[in-house]
Amino acid sequence: MFTGIVQGTGKIVEVIEGKAIKSFKIEVPNVDSLDIGASVSVDGVCLTATSIENKIVSFDVIQETLSRTTLGQIEVDELVNIERSLKFGDEIGGHLLSGHIIATGIVNDKSKSGEGFDLSILTPPSIEKFLIEKGYIAIDGISLTIGEINNSRFNLHIIPETMRQTTIASKQIGDAVNIEIDSTTQTIVATVERLTGNN
Repeated sequence: MFTGIVQGTGKIVEVIEGKAIKSFKIEVPNVDSLDIGASVSVDGVCLTATSIENKIVSFDVIQETLSRTTLGQIEVDELVNIERSLKFGDEIGGHLLSGHIIATGIVNDKSKSGEGFDLSILTPPSIEKFLIEKGYIAIDGISLTIGEINNSRFNLHIIPETMRQTTIASKQIGDAVNIEIDSTTQTIVATVERLTGNN
């Protein structure tokens, strides 16, 4: 489990193409107490550390994950958001995340707002039912609050600290982002659909 409070950015140092998997070597901010087999959120995707050498951590990614997330397009020297898995007793500063991406969205608009900026994200119609104003959402592993919703678009208000700690400020119009919907929201929507017969 994760919280969406990104602990820093990692740099892709090598991408290795295999027959069934793609392996990423990522220079991460901190490997203290990180063991092989540990879960790490990489741009919101839960991955397993397969090797650790100094600050370079390797991850193997299967084709399904590559096709369902933005990881399939990531290249050497790109930065990704990194979060270590939640440990018992840790503070939950954001909201609980599983690292299972429900869809990808597209940055539809970006505008400066004071010291921060606003983003508009265009989503697939299939997840529109999960979008609730003031509800939780994770974009590339960042815990954020949904602003105004208009059809399949929703707005995000990004504060300077989030800009400093994550890759969100580098996103441009047309860029893809990973989306994870809060699990409580998913459960409520699924329950209401089951009880009302609307699915």
